[in-house]
Formats: sequence, structure tokens, C-alpha cells
Amino acid sequence: MEHPPQPFAMPPPYPYPQPPPPPPQQPYTVIITEAAFGPETQHMVCPHCRVNISTNVETEANIKTHLFALLLCVLGLWCFAPCPYCMDNCMVKKHYCPSCGSYLGTSEN
Repeated sequence: MEHPPQPFAMPPPYPYPQPPPPPPQQPYTVIITEAAFGPETQHMVCPHCRVNISTNVETEANIKTHLFALLLCVLGLWCFAPCPYCMDNCMVKKHYCPSCGSYLGTSEN
């Protein structure tokens, strides 16, 4: 059974009004400060794993250590050349995270 066509068709519904745009987001600034590392362990939040830690400090020789030992050799004090490798003032201190092992910074004397 077919329905006879209706003489008047319904007009299409009016379109809904567009919703207003969302309010603009306020820009925000993130300030990242770099920690100043000293020769001793430091309490901080690791920027890599976000854990509250006390840094592990490893002492390593740097160019200053090697040059000082070379200077002692040149001056004829070769028997004292190993001394810079035993002195904290001639070494660099590197700080690492004990949780994730990431390098955090250096303290040079």
C-alpha cells in the first residue's frame, strides 16, 4: 500500500545556531631553574623521573687535573704528578639521580 504524496511538504528545520567559540586560553609561563650543584650531595626533585632524591656524587678527573700533573712533570717534580688525582680541588664532581641514574649536573672547584 502506497501512501499518496502529500500536497504540502514540511519545510526543512531551521539550522541550530553555532555555539559560541570557547574562551581563549590564557598563556602560562613555566619557569625552569637549573640547580647550582656544589661538591656535596644535594636534595632535589629529579627532573627526569620526578622523584624526591639526594644526588649521588662521583669524582672524576678533568682537563685541569691533567694539566696540573703535566706541569709538575715539566717542573721536574714527576714524583708528585699523581697528587692532583688525589686532591678534591683538582677534580670535578658529577651529580647523578640514584633512582633513574640520569646525569643532573656538575660542580667544578
